[in-house]
Amino acid sequence: MEHNVYLYIAVVALVTYLIRVLPLTLIRREIKNPFLRSFLYYVPYLTLAAMTFPAILHATDSLWSGLAALVAGVLVAWFSGNLFLVAASGCVVVFLVELLL
Repeated sequence: MEHNVYLYIAVVALVTYLIRVLPLTLIRREIKNPFLRSFLYYVPYLTLAAMTFPAILHATDSLWSGLAALVAGVLVAWFSGNLFLVAASGCVVVFLVELLL
């Protein structure tokens, strides 16, 4: 069975295009439902979190160092909100935990 790469690329392009175009063509007036507006507002953040969370845990040699960096990053973000400090604290925590393990 021969796999046609161009067919796969065309299907992915079509699906991606439809996902972006269908809402624009089907929904012509402003969405007034507060629940739906809130849901659509948070979808990009949830998608980014769903892609980032597993990567944080599995980017290191040990699951424990990734988990420690995640906790440290959440705490630093909660108290300071500075993206540089969050990234730097995650790196330092991973380094220290990997040094101890």
